[in-house]
Order: sequence, then structure tokens, then C-alpha cells
Amino acid sequence: MGRYKAVEPKEPSHKRPSYFNAPPMPTSPQSDSSNDATFRNHRVLPFPPARIFEAFARPEELSQWWGPDGFTNTFETFEFKPGGLWKFVMHGPDGTNYPNECIFRELHAPSRLVIDHVVTPHFTLTITLTPHETGTVITWNQEFESAAFVARVRHIIEPANEQNLNRLHAVLAAASNKSV
Repeated sequence: MGRYKAVEPKEPSHKRPSYFNAPPMPTSPQSDSSNDATFRNHRVLPFPPARIFEAFARPEELSQWWGPDGFTNTFETFEFKPGGLWKFVMHGPDGTNYPNECIFRELHAPSRLVIDHVVTPHFTLTITLTPHETGTVITWNQEFESAAFVARVRHIIEPANEQNLNRLHAVLAAASNKSV
């Protein structure tokens, strides 16, 4: 498998359709009160569920938006199938490399993905894509093993998840503009 090195999405030089000029509905970050080890974010993106699911399934696209602002990715293994391995390195803006390894536990196109992050910190990420009159409600449910760990990193995880969703929206909007 080839390596994919992501760069920040560029603004297109031509004008975007008005559909994309409005920002996505704001995310509602929250901790699940029944489980202090879970973060849940959700927002409406102006794209159909199948298109958002595809942004996870295509490594050349996923590598462009995965992670917080300033991060890039190098994918080593990407087996997009139930039980498949996803091994990659996130490169921080300060040059630090963060090795990651995940297993795609469930893939139900175009409505649900469950990804187990099998290296420290361990977590399960469940993404649901629900049709909405203006696009898709994406729900990002990230459950860690330890509430104590989450309490220590809450100030990092909450904005990082927001940035990840912002980057997903930017990449999808840029790709839509190319096809217009």
C-alpha cells in the first residue's frame, strides 16, 4: 500500500456555491454523564451520508482531514473492511510523530463505523451518519477506558474532535467545488 501524506486543504480559487458558504451547524461537544470516559460530538454537515462515509473509506481523502489542526498523516496499512487494520503515523505541527493502530470493528455503509484504537490511549470511536433535511447528522462518540484519563486530557480531546470535524467539512466542501 502506498503512503499518503496529507496537507491542509486549500481554499479553491473559484467561488463556492451558496450551499457551502453557510458554516455547518455547530457541534455540541459533551461528556456522557452516565460514563465520564465518553466524549460525544455531533453536527449537521451539508453532504449526504454516503459521501461522508466515503471520506472515511478512501485513504487518500481520509489522510487529508484526520486529526486536529496542523497534523498530517502517513498511512502504512489501510484495510477498510470489518476486522481490517489501519496503521498510521500522525505528524504533529511541532514535528512529533504519533504512531497509531486501529481495527475497523464495524463498517455499515453509509450509516455507521466503529473503530477500535488498540494502542495507548485505548478507545472505541463510533461514528453514526443520519440523514437530515440539510445533509447529515454526524455523531462522533469516543469512549475511553478510563474516566481519570479523560479528565486529564479533556482540554485536548474536545477541541481536537471539533478540529477533526472542521477539517472533514473543509475537505468535502473543496472536493464538491472541484466537481462543480
